[in-house]
Amino acid sequence: MNTSATPYVDGFIAAVPTNNKSEFIEHARAAAVVFKEYGALRVVECWEDDVPEGEVTSFTMAVKRQNDESVIFSWIEWPSKAVRDVAMPKVMEDPRLQMDVNPMPFDGKRLIYGGFESIITV
Repeated sequence: MNTSATPYVDGFIAAVPTNNKSEFIEHARAAAVVFKEYGALRVVECWEDDVPEGEVTSFTMAVKRQNDESVIFSWIEWPSKAVRDVAMPKVMEDPRLQMDVNPMPFDGKRLIYGGFESIITV
């Protein structure tokens, strides 16, 4: 498969203090603008609504969610891995996303992320 032409997705989950929901939305909106400027097709941010506790594993266990936190589930869609690989260093260096300008309103050590090749899109 030619992965340079295959849609690519970066996925994220994290635990965000529930009281920081509005700060998280502001943070995510600012970041979405930057990602889209560098080639992302779509940025989706989702706030926990129906996220059950697991017995062996779960979203809540993966991010070590505390009682005063909510799970976020997010993804960025790219036209290809090649576009993402060129864009991501530029995004990370962009002054609008530096910690002093747009700090993460959650514990970044419990952020889980990864890149995924799209195999089915309907």
